[in-house]
Parts: sequence; structure tokens; C-alpha cells
Amino acid sequence: MEDITVSELKERLDKKDKFVFLDVREEWEYDDDNLGAKNIPLADLPSQLDELENHKEDEIIIHCRSGARSGNAKKFLESKGFSKVRNVLGGIIAFRDL
Repeated sequence: MEDITVSELKERLDKKDKFVFLDVREEWEYDDDNLGAKNIPLADLPSQLDELENHKEDEIIIHCRSGARSGNAKKFLESKGFSKVRNVLGGIIAFRDL
């Protein structure tokens, strides 16, 4: 699936669209800018994959600080059979500029 811009994400959040929202930053980063996503740090994703197992066919939107870790998380999830994964381009840094 195509990635998503911060503007599109904000619009989707404002409309309360249904999707799985995942933040792959570290806990201390999550506390600074919590957008309401489930926090699973990138390094913990393999060991916590079972928490997402029921969402293999659902849209999953992943964000991090800049878009790099969430891009890696997207590739990892796709390799595990998740088919509708989207990365937030620019991450929380870009989101703050809205």
C-alpha cells in the first residue's frame, strides 16, 4: 500500500476513521507526542507481533519520529503477511508542523 502524508493522517484522525494505528518510537518519545496510537517500539515488534496477528487484513498506519523506523516496521510487517501497511511520511516531526 502507498504511504500516507501527515495531512492525510490528521484528516483521518479528525474523522475518527477506523484503522490500526501504531507508534514504533521508544516509550520516552511516545510520552512527548502521543497521538493515540498503540506504542510498540521497533525493537520490540518481533516479540510483540502476536498483538497484531488479528489485524493481518486491516489497514495499519505506522508512525515514528521521522518516518525511518516506521518504514522499517512496514517492511517487517509486510514480510510477515500483513497486506495493508502504510508509513507516515515525515513522522511526528512533520506532524508537529501542521
